[in-house]
Amino acid sequence: MASAISANKAELLAIANSVASEKMIDKSIVIEAMEEAIQKSARNRYGAENDIRAKLDPQTGDLTLWRVVEVVEEVEDYFKQVDLKQAQKLQDGASIGDFIVDPLPPVDLGRIDAQSAKQVIFQKVRDAERERQFEEFKDRAGEIITGVIKSVEFGHVIVNLGRAEGVIRRDQQIPREAARVGERVRALITKVERNNRGPQIFLSRAAPDFMRKLFAQEVPEIYDGIIEIKAAARDPGSRAKIGVISHDSSIDPVGACVGMKGSRVQAVVQELQGEKIDIIPWSEDTATFIVNALQPATVARVVLDEDDGRIEVVVPDDQLSLAIGRRGQNVRLASQLTGQQIDIMTEEEASEKRSKEFAERSKMFEEELDVDETLSQLLVAEGFAELEEVAYVELAELAAIEGFDEELAEELQSRAVEAIERAEEAHRVARRELGVEDAIAELPHLTEAMLVTLGKAGLKTLDDVADLATDELIAKKREAPKRRNNADGPPMRRPQREQDKGGVLGEYGLSEEQGNEIIMAARAHWFEDEEDAAPAAAEAQEAADADSTQ
Repeated sequence: MASAISANKAELLAIANSVASEKMIDKSIVIEAMEEAIQKSARNRYGAENDIRAKLDPQTGDLTLWRVVEVVEEVEDYFKQVDLKQAQKLQDGASIGDFIVDPLPPVDLGRIDAQSAKQVIFQKVRDAERERQFEEFKDRAGEIITGVIKSVEFGHVIVNLGRAEGVIRRDQQIPREAARVGERVRALITKVERNNRGPQIFLSRAAPDFMRKLFAQEVPEIYDGIIEIKAAARDPGSRAKIGVISHDSSIDPVGACVGMKGSRVQAVVQELQGEKIDIIPWSEDTATFIVNALQPATVARVVLDEDDGRIEVVVPDDQLSLAIGRRGQNVRLASQLTGQQIDIMTEEEASEKRSKEFAERSKMFEEELDVDETLSQLLVAEGFAELEEVAYVELAELAAIEGFDEELAEELQSRAVEAIERAEEAHRVARRELGVEDAIAELPHLTEAMLVTLGKAGLKTLDDVADLATDELIAKKREAPKRRNNADGPPMRRPQREQDKGGVLGEYGLSEEQGNEIIMAARAHWFEDEEDAAPAAAEAQEAADADSTQ
């Protein structure tokens, strides 16, 4: 490239064409780089203060060199200015304020100038090459690409993709998979980022979407959109589950994915280093899909708890270890696949839980409504769980219970309302003892019980509540799921994580919209203070101005 600057015009064009072809970039970018290099070298020769321009004709190779000067009455900067008399010699009709061209003779660049020009051209070409690589890959996230392993650095695999390099980070590799330099590897492009050293292309072999794309390559019905993979979950290198649905009633989605004698699924399994794949029919009905997702275990029944967003699955005693899986793998993948938190319990555990809840609710009604045990148990058996349900249900619905009449129903509702009011008053007293401001009690959606909870958490003023994020206020607590190593082993819980603790009022089931309304209402006084402060500041400024004029 050093000879490019001093070469004749035919050689200049040949070099430009060669570099553009080799680096797969536009020839105009190479020409522009050459012009910039010549300009830099010419400034070194004529003085860096000069505004020197160079133009290389891409067709003929002719090189034109000139400097731009301003026409002025009195020259102060001899490098960038010229007087009117001299300007008119250079260009007829030149006038004060014009910028004119002062042609320069070609320069014969020395070794140092040529080396400097070479660096400029190389840098320009590198920048163009990186931009071309980024433009080529920026919209390819989600594609499977094949490359050759170039090196392994600190556990991260560097892959040669031909025109660029990608990286498979350690956490995106299949565990225990050996990466050997020179081997071909397939991976999913997960993200492409612009970087000073070129595009950063992140690859993955552990992502569920990698498995999805592999099935799309092996199963024509998925590629054509006849079969759709609705959900996927993986424990890379060990086990995976996919939920599939067919948009053509004549095609079995599971059979199509398995293929003749398992040929299609085996091709994916081999690429994933022997990862076992459960192919499950997807269903819009949550309970049905969960039953399918827990295969090969048999499920007795599914109980959906919409308030807490949890699902209890009851299985026969002999199916417990199978449902949970080795180290909880089966239930964990089923939870990921369905997007639901699943709790597994045996028939015996479910029965004990129901008996405990029944006894607790019966006892509560018996004490709060001052009724006998038979009547309280009858209410629980009819599905009543809270005092509010008894107090505010339609009278006719309560009176319709066998053995009840309208008079008894009215009495029960009256006692339920009184019990609720007693509880509210007790909470109100407790709240005030905790020092919670009355202003907080005026916020929307908050009950006295919630205010007591806030007080116990140290949130006693409007500013305390206003400083919270919505999640810190209302996020539901996520309990650590039970895990067993086998059906007979004792239950074990994983350590409580920070995000499992939930918000201060997480137990009350407030929605995100309600949480936002509470916090915005608590912050309202901030804006009122600003509005009140503005007129006061204006008055103070006026008074200060008046004092200064006196």
